[in-house]
Amino acid sequence: MLPEKDGLEQDWNDYKHIYVNPPYGADRERGTSIKNWLAKCARTHNESRAEVIALIPVAPNTKHWKQSVFGQAASICFLYDTRLRFLVDGMDSGKGAPMACCLVYWGNDTEGFFRHFIRFGAVVDIRLLKQKHIGNASLFTNDLFSERKTLEIINTPT
Repeated sequence: MLPEKDGLEQDWNDYKHIYVNPPYGADRERGTSIKNWLAKCARTHNESRAEVIALIPVAPNTKHWKQSVFGQAASICFLYDTRLRFLVDGMDSGKGAPMACCLVYWGNDTEGFFRHFIRFGAVVDIRLLKQKHIGNASLFTNDLFSERKTLEIINTPT
């Protein structure tokens, strides 16, 4: 999608391979934030089986990671170069990203994702987290846009 188009308004279900570099902050004009982008990434993969890769800040403590990355995505590549530099009009902007970034993968070819991205960072397979939740009590969205449930994780003595 071109930057002048609102990618959240576009239908992604006809695409088999999707790369997303969402805005990291809130879009006050549209009332959206990165949480909307990550929810769309997870939902698109779940509905159409598309492979989706998103370049996002590493923020595992956030609600949007807990809802749309952990338990939804298959792998994460934590980039070795934590200060990514972006091109603006084909030229180096001179500024690095102010935070560590990663590539999150919603897809079924975790081995292929590993092969392609291991040279850029530490690749972690998080499929064991599918439908599991982090913390003593965490908000889980069954259908990312409708029913919400709070699940308690029972701690058992070891």
